[in-house]
Amino acid sequence: MLKARGHDVQGSDHLVYPPMSDFLRGESIRVLDGYRADHITPDIDIVIVGNAISRGNPELEEVLDRRMRFVSLPEAIREEFLWERRSIVIAGTHGKTTTTALTGWVLTSAGRDPSLLVGGIALNFGGSYRLGLGRDFVIEGDEYDSAFFDKTAKFLKYLPDFAVIGNLEYDHADIYPDMEALRVAFRRLLVLVPRHGRVIIGADSPEAAGLASLAHCPVETFGLDGRADWRAAEIVPVDGRVRFDVWRGGEPFGQFSSPLHGAHNVRNALAAIAVGAAAGLTADELRVGLASFEGVRRRLEVRGEVRGVTVFDDFAHHPTAILETLRAVRWSYPGRRIWAIFEPRSATSCRRIFQDDFARAFIESRPDEIVLAPVFRGQLPESERLSIGELVREVTRAGVRAREMSGVDEIVEAIAREAGEGDLVVIMSNGGFDGIHDKLLMRLRAV
Repeated sequence: MLKARGHDVQGSDHLVYPPMSDFLRGESIRVLDGYRADHITPDIDIVIVGNAISRGNPELEEVLDRRMRFVSLPEAIREEFLWERRSIVIAGTHGKTTTTALTGWVLTSAGRDPSLLVGGIALNFGGSYRLGLGRDFVIEGDEYDSAFFDKTAKFLKYLPDFAVIGNLEYDHADIYPDMEALRVAFRRLLVLVPRHGRVIIGADSPEAAGLASLAHCPVETFGLDGRADWRAAEIVPVDGRVRFDVWRGGEPFGQFSSPLHGAHNVRNALAAIAVGAAAGLTADELRVGLASFEGVRRRLEVRGEVRGVTVFDDFAHHPTAILETLRAVRWSYPGRRIWAIFEPRSATSCRRIFQDDFARAFIESRPDEIVLAPVFRGQLPESERLSIGELVREVTRAGVRAREMSGVDEIVEAIAREAGEGDLVVIMSNGGFDGIHDKLLMRLRAV
């Protein structure tokens, strides 16, 4: 929960962890640990209530009792920044953080001076936002709900002129009871785009492609599908990068190089290229921007290498994200031994609804070693909770080595003992995972 006092900003949260805790400190934003009524002082001008806050929170109760001015985060963004800008909203189940950061960067690289708001630390910008003087505002379109008093998707507040829907799969079981409820949110996004706008849709996602007819403006598609308006072909890894040809409307548009691994990141790059072209960038401008993109923290980020063992941090928590991440590592590093370490932590990944999908993701990606941590949300009823034991048994039956471990200390000791030179350790969680990355690197140094 954020509180503004004049030009000062402070906020409350439980256990803020890197990289965002470091970023907030660098921005001189005071972070208060925990929620207390006395954090709400009379000099506060406005309170932005995050969507994790609900009735019973002591700070929220104090705000309501005092009748202080409060808004949701997406409301505040719309009112303060979007009415006078061309809003470019990047949405979809997977890849929206990377695509948002990349789109913002290609526009910045080309001198368009856009503004940006993204749900991660974009390395080119050294943070999660940018305030420019240009016409465009590139914003990550989160489908999660807005606040305790507004359970509609955040992206419905963002006044889209351009809307990108890269893909669509079921997620956020705590918000959307079924796939149809999720579809409704994305349908509402598309009908908000004005006639002079642009809708850009991932052709490789049947659910996303099925929404195209709802648009009241020009629609373009992108993907590896041969029928896509923007298509990538001849995708090859070269010296730690990915090179591919881009075709537009059946005509060659140019060859591009990206530092991002995997087919899913080629799709993300295509989306950014399509947006950039719609905004008037040339192929050369787009090529320079893509080649100089540095990525986003926690998206297959190398945290360190010790004794020839490379440790990656990745935000993957949906079965499809796990599958694509591990496929990308295998494709970019053929012949290397891959460890997949996964903590089920998100509200959906902790639930049994993805039991079979997680098994399929690990079986199809076939890492050499799979280590599964306990389900983070242990308070879920057993009938609803993901079963790690069942997951291990199903993956093992398919001939893939998998183990369940009790926590970070056991995982760290096992990897430090067993990993050898050339091994790649991919740690996947949408949370801090008890600082496992630094603990593992420290333990590897001590061995």
